[in-house]
Amino acid sequence: MNKHWMERTPEAAREYLAGRRLDEVECIVADIAGVARGKAMPASKFARQDKFYLPNSIFLQTITGEWADNPTGAFTEPDMILTPDYSTASAAPWTADWTLQIIHDAMDQQGNPVPIAPRNVLKRVVRLYEEKGWKPVIAPEMEFFLVARNTDPNQPIIPPMGRTGRRAAAKQAYSMSAVDEYGKVIDDIYDFAEAQGFEIDGILQEGGAGQVEINLNHGDPVALADEIFYFKRLIREAALRHDCFATFMAKPIEGEPGSAMHIHHSIVDMKTGRNIFSDAKGRETPAFLHFIAGMQRHLPAAIALLAPYVNSYRRYVPDFAAPINLEWGRDNRTTGLRVPISGPEARRIENRLAGMDCNPYLGIAASLACGYLGLLEGEAPRAEYLGDAYMSQDELPYNLGDALDIMAENSAMRNVLGEEFAAVYESVKRNEYKEFLQVISPWEREHLLLNV
Repeated sequence: MNKHWMERTPEAAREYLAGRRLDEVECIVADIAGVARGKAMPASKFARQDKFYLPNSIFLQTITGEWADNPTGAFTEPDMILTPDYSTASAAPWTADWTLQIIHDAMDQQGNPVPIAPRNVLKRVVRLYEEKGWKPVIAPEMEFFLVARNTDPNQPIIPPMGRTGRRAAAKQAYSMSAVDEYGKVIDDIYDFAEAQGFEIDGILQEGGAGQVEINLNHGDPVALADEIFYFKRLIREAALRHDCFATFMAKPIEGEPGSAMHIHHSIVDMKTGRNIFSDAKGRETPAFLHFIAGMQRHLPAAIALLAPYVNSYRRYVPDFAAPINLEWGRDNRTTGLRVPISGPEARRIENRLAGMDCNPYLGIAASLACGYLGLLEGEAPRAEYLGDAYMSQDELPYNLGDALDIMAENSAMRNVLGEEFAAVYESVKRNEYKEFLQVISPWEREHLLLNV
C-alpha cells in the first residue's frame, strides 16, 4: 500500500499506528448541526485516491433528517470535491480495528471553498481577521451531561448511576468525589484524548447532576473547532462503554443548569505578536473595548447560531448559571460577556452565551464575527456592569423564530459569515422550528386538554 500520505499525518496518529496495519479511514465533514458526514473506506483504497465526492445537499439536512428548501436555486445535489486535511488525521481508538478519522476540505467543482460548509465559514471569518493583520486566538470550555440511557423519548432524562449505587447529585460544583462517581468514563475520555493527541487543560464537576466541564488550551480557532468536533464523538463513545449517554443538549434535565460552550477570545497583532487588547504598559486598549462593543451590538444576530435549537432557549433563565443579557463585567459570571482575571498578555473576553449544542465551527465563527465588526466600527461599549446582571433586563430572543428574524435583519453579520451560508442556515432552522411547532407537548395535554 502506498503510505506517502502517512508522512503528512500528525505525530499522535503515527504513534497510534506504530507497528500496526491501518484498517480503515473515515473521511468526514461537519454538517450544519455539527454531525459527522462522509464515507468510511479500507485504508488501501484511501491511499490510492486524493479526493472524494459527496452531494452538497448534506448541508440542507435538518437535525431530524428532513430536507430544507434550497434558497440558492434548484435542488440538483451537485457533488462537492472533498480533499483530506492531513493535519486533522486522528485515531478512532474506540473501534475494534485500527481506524483513522480525517476531516476533509469541501470544495466545489471549480476549486472554490463551498460557502455553506461550516468549517469554511469559520475559515472565512479567520481570513477576514488576517487581512487586517490580526490573528484571533480562542480557548473553549465544553460542558455536557452524563445521563442514564434514555431509549424512550417520552420519558424524562435522569442522572446516571454512580459507583456508589446512587444517582449523580446536583449542586456539587467542583466536587472531586462527584467526578469520581463516574471516574471510569472520565478515564476513557482521557485515554481517547491522549490517543488522538488532544491536550485537556482540566476536567471538573459542574453544578448539574452528572454535569462535567472540560477546558481546552488556547489556540487557533479552526484547530480548536476541529478538536471540539472530535471531542463530542469521543465523549459519547466513552459514555457508551459504561452504560450511559453523554449529551450536549443545552438543557437536558428540567430544573438543572444548562450546558454552555464558553469561548474566550483574544487577538494577536501578526507583526508584533502582541495581544492587541493590552498596550505596552499593560493597560486595556481601545481595541479591547471596541471588541466588547461589537459583541454587544451584534450578538443578538448571532444567537441563532449560538443557540441553534428550540431547546437552547430553555438555558437562558436567571440564576441557572447562564446569561440573560449582553452586559459585560470584569470577573463577573452573571454577565453575558466576562473579562477573566489575567495578566496583560492574556487579556481576553469570554462569551458565555454559546450553548454546547451549537456547531463548534459556527458558534466560534459567529462569536468572532461580532468582535470583528466591533473592531471595524470602533464604538464604545456600555458601561461595565458592576452588580448582579441577572437583575438586569432580558436582552436575548426568547425562541429560535425570534433569533432567526434578528439574524435576517443584520446585513453586516450576514456579510461576514457569507450571504449564501446565512440563507441556507436560515432555511434549515426555520424548517426545524416549523417541525417543532407541530408537536403537542405533555404540558399542553396536562393543562389544556380538560381545562380550556
